[in-house]
Amino acid sequence: MRLYSYVVARDYGFAPNPFYGLCTLATCKPMIRRMAQIGDWVVGTGSKQSNRRGHIVFAMRVTETLTFDEYWSDSRFARKRPELAGSKKQAFGDNIYHRERSGVWRQENSHHSHTDGSENPSNIANDTQTNRVLLSDDFVYWGGSGPTIARRFREFDGLDVCAGRGYKSAFPDRLVREFVEWIRSRDERGYAGIPLDWAKAP
Repeated sequence: MRLYSYVVARDYGFAPNPFYGLCTLATCKPMIRRMAQIGDWVVGTGSKQSNRRGHIVFAMRVTETLTFDEYWSDSRFARKRPELAGSKKQAFGDNIYHRERSGVWRQENSHHSHTDGSENPSNIANDTQTNRVLLSDDFVYWGGSGPTIARRFREFDGLDVCAGRGYKSAFPDRLVREFVEWIRSRDERGYAGIPLDWAKAP
């Protein structure tokens, strides 16, 4: 069991998307999406810019992985396709990528498109470099109300569970085990708080 930690720089409920009973990571963080295996944990922490450094945003145990085309075509995830005219939960859907028969990627009008609805080639290139979606039915998403991470995990034998740029995953087994136990000890599951940046969203 490995732990992948990164900073959630923009928390709109898009990456990750914690709605409809599943937490999904389908955009951004291509290296984590490439490397994380079923049973591993992915944790997002707050950013310094939002004054949430040292707070946890979400934690998910990976329970399933899919390709983008599998995610797009699976009826279980139809509600995760973005509906920009709908509620904020619908507008920030992350089920946005699928391929034409030619193999060309299509990006739905979404949070990762240009404001006029046209495709954003930069985001397409970054997101699709790893053709893999991480899913979890064993997660907690606090959004902007996440608790402060216990100090012992910020100073664990000289290690800080919070990442800076990029991500961290080279944690000793003991830190991973105790950090997961700390998450479990809070006795919270699923969607537990709204995304921090919804206050900025139209």
